[in-house]
Amino acid sequence: MSIDLSKAKASGVLSEDVLVQTPGYPLGALKSAGKPLVMIECAQTIPCNPCETVCPFGAITVGEPITNLPVVDAEKCNGCGACVAICPGLAVFLVNMDAGGGLGTVTLSYEYLPVPEKGDTVRALDREGKYVCDATVDKVVAAKSYDMTKVITITVPAEHANTVRGIDHRRGA
Repeated sequence: MSIDLSKAKASGVLSEDVLVQTPGYPLGALKSAGKPLVMIECAQTIPCNPCETVCPFGAITVGEPITNLPVVDAEKCNGCGACVAICPGLAVFLVNMDAGGGLGTVTLSYEYLPVPEKGDTVRALDREGKYVCDATVDKVVAAKSYDMTKVITITVPAEHANTVRGIDHRRGA
């Protein structure tokens, strides 16, 4: 699969125009899912398949050759999140654009200290690290199998759920 990277931002950050070309970015399914769904923001044709090997439901496939882009089968994804911490490129997210009450959720990997705690208010950031909105930390998972990576779920206004891809929890930042 060939991705037109000419629409990537000068910063190197993939824009949604580029991401919708990738088979790991099921935006149409996300908008109607009403549940967390895996979004893989990867356009790199490099040897990599941990997301495929860890998915217990076969919702993510890379296949042969191992340089294929990951493909998401939204119907098979149950939002378990096993794939989030395993991605070495931090390019896998769970997104729910309709968690109820005008809210959405984003689950992302987090590799910084200190680690925010459930109930904390954090600054939600977009793909370029720019502030989008405040968010509430709903869950922090620090499984031994995640090799020091934490998986954090935050709540944001629903209209920002597919924009937020990071957090900054420093006070006054």
